[in-house]
Amino acid sequence: MREEENKRSSQGSKVKRFFKKRWVFPAIYIASAAIILTGVLWYQSSSTNTDKYSYKPGDLSNSKYNQPSVEVNKALENFKMPVKDPGSAVIKMKFYDFNGKPADQESALVFYNNTYQPNTGIDITGKDEKTFDVTASLSGTVTRVDQDSVLGNVVEIEHEKGIVTQYQSIKDIKVKVGDEVKQGDVIAEAGQSLYNEKAGTHVHFEIRKDGVAVNPADYLNKPVSTLAEESVSGDKAKQSTEVPEAKQNQQKIDDSGSGSSTDTPSIDQNSDGSSTDTPSIDKNSDGSSNDQNSDMTDTNTNS
Repeated sequence: MREEENKRSSQGSKVKRFFKKRWVFPAIYIASAAIILTGVLWYQSSSTNTDKYSYKPGDLSNSKYNQPSVEVNKALENFKMPVKDPGSAVIKMKFYDFNGKPADQESALVFYNNTYQPNTGIDITGKDEKTFDVTASLSGTVTRVDQDSVLGNVVEIEHEKGIVTQYQSIKDIKVKVGDEVKQGDVIAEAGQSLYNEKAGTHVHFEIRKDGVAVNPADYLNKPVSTLAEESVSGDKAKQSTEVPEAKQNQQKIDDSGSGSSTDTPSIDQNSDGSSTDTPSIDKNSDGSSNDQNSDMTDTNTNS
């Protein structure tokens, strides 16, 4: 009996000495916390498991609309001059503004086929009047490549929100329909056209919104959003087809020539500048008239 009691007392003393050690209780606390945290995480993972609902990656509450995702963080581009080196280029002919000054309107008229047409873009030439690389003003998709002898070949690039850029009077075209081009990519070289021979070697650059030409100078170095959010008015839409009638009439007068003969009688002018519709009357040196009508008037007066 005593031996058993001695064994029990010795075991109890060992346990007491064990728990008196400094690291025992912290170790117990850490182990308990780890067990509790593991249990909590296991419970959360089991409660949020969606495999039992047989969801597919594309299943959404509004999936019936089947709309593609939109890249909202895409950087907006600015309209750029369609030349490789903007510092060596100049605008030779500006866009015809129907609300502009008469002098500016006259300088923005293109004379072709005996008629004046308003310039629907800007004509860009090099300072040395030599050819230069023509680049894409914006990134987009090539939708038109035409070999046109009058306009000097045409390349059209489509962008977002109904915006289209057009490049005329070019040569050595390096793109084809369907190509995706980035801003600054070389698409051709500046050339010449029959439509605007006076411009020499140049590129005719247009910006169109919903099919209506707008002034490129108003949007160069500005974000695409400035034009994309703008609604084109009816007045601007009219500008693409309207031709200044006064200038057309003036050209017809110039074409008639100063030496052409007419069937209308000559018109004399009085000393004050006013015109008369009566035929010219010869006078003698003494001032009397030789016209028969004048003699009849004198006879009636004497009688």
